[in-house]
Amino acid sequence: MSDTPPDRLASDPRSPFHDAQAMDRGVGIRFNGVERDNVEEYCISEGWVRVPVGKSKDRRGNPMTMKIKGTVEAWYRSPAAE
Repeated sequence: MSDTPPDRLASDPRSPFHDAQAMDRGVGIRFNGVERDNVEEYCISEGWVRVPVGKSKDRRGNPMTMKIKGTVEAWYRSPAAE
């Protein structure tokens, strides 16, 4: 596994962009210069993050999310295991 996080990553295991190995390492997100820890999904190339909106849930029990556009930076919180 490289030291660069994927371009797009989702925390939901049902998403096609979910990567369990990357999630196990921990991915840090800086959005518009502010470090965020509540990001559900991000895309670096398109410049957006998806964050939960309050405590509201949809009809399937998943958190309601909102897409916010801006500058996205991602990094791994822990080094790669060899």
